Amino acid sequence: MTKETFEEALAQLEEVVAKLEDESVGLEEALKLFERGVKLARRCRTQLEGVERRVEQLLAEAPEGEEPKTEPFAPEEA
Repeated sequence: MTKETFEEALAQLEEVVAKLEDESVGLEEALKLFERGVKLARRCRTQLEGVERRVEQLLAEAPEGEEPKTEPFAPEEA
């Protein structure tokens, strides 16, 4: 799996779900789609958790009454 953006991974996950909802999908294909969907969901969750940590960090570092400063953030590798 490549390093797609959150939006790309989410769009792919939506496609997987739509295909899984199609009753004409065979068992083997459904299993492969499910596995891909799990990986995509994990990637999206990891990216969202990273963003949440960054927001919390920015809010915690900002003095009261001042705008939070942004700085480069190196996400942890999953």
